[in-house]
Amino acid sequence: MEISLAGRSAIITGASKGLGFAMAAEFARSGANVALLARRADVLEEARVEIERTAPGRVLAVKADVSQAGDCERAFAAAIAAFGKVDILINNAGTSRAMPFDQITDAMWQEDLDLKLFAAIRLTRLTLPGMKERRWGRIINVLNIGAKAPRANGAPTAVSRAAGMALTKILANEGAPHNVLVNAMLVGQIVSDQWVRRHAAQGSNEPFEAYAAKLGANIPLGRLGKPEEFAAMACLLCSDRGGFTTGAAINMDGGASPVV
Repeated sequence: MEISLAGRSAIITGASKGLGFAMAAEFARSGANVALLARRADVLEEARVEIERTAPGRVLAVKADVSQAGDCERAFAAAIAAFGKVDILINNAGTSRAMPFDQITDAMWQEDLDLKLFAAIRLTRLTLPGMKERRWGRIINVLNIGAKAPRANGAPTAVSRAAGMALTKILANEGAPHNVLVNAMLVGQIVSDQWVRRHAAQGSNEPFEAYAAKLGANIPLGRLGKPEEFAAMACLLCSDRGGFTTGAAINMDGGASPVV
C-alpha cells in the first residue's frame, strides 16, 4: 500500500530526535511539507538537514518551547508563512516523568501539564480553524500507555497523558463533521533518545543493544519497538488511507498494555 501526503503541510513538536524525528522523516518522504519544532537549535538544524536529503517537500526548523504560549503562536505563524496552511498537527513533545505522588511539587505538576497538555491545547486551537475551513485535517496526540492503565508512582505523566486522551475524544467528536480526524497513539517501550540517555546514565559498560534486549524480553512481542514502526502508523492515520479512523487511542507497545 502506497501512502502519499503530497500537498499536505505538517507541524510536529519534539521533532529533533526520537519518535518526532522518525515521524518528520516519514512524512517528508511521503511528500508533506514539515515544520520541525524543538527547543535546541543546533540539534534541530541537524535534523532538518538530514531529513531534507530525501524530502521532496520543504522542511522548516523552528526553535520553540511549546510549553510557552508565545512560542506556540510564533511557531504556528512561521509554518503558515512558509507553507500557507497546516493540515496535520502532531503533538509529540514531552518526556516521561514518574515518581511517588508525595514527591511532586506544584511546579512539577505545572511544568508537566504545560508541556504535555497545554501545548496540545494551544497548537490545536491555532490549527483547527483552518482545517475546518478546508474540511480536511489530521491531529495526533502522542501519549503513553499509562494514559489508559496508570500505575503507582506514574504521576505526573500518567495524569497529563490521561487528560490528553480525553482531549483527543472531545476533539474527534467536534472535528468529525468537518473531516478533521483526531487520534491518539500511546507509546510503550520504543527505542528512542530517552532510552539511550537512561542507559548512559547507568554508567554501565553493557552495550545499548544488550540493554534494549533485556527491556524487550518483558514485552509480548519480545523486543522494543522501532521508531520507524511508530512513524509508519502515524503516516497512515494522517493520510487519506486513514480517512475513517477518528477518536481512537492506539497502543503502540508490542502488546505490553494490560488494556486494549
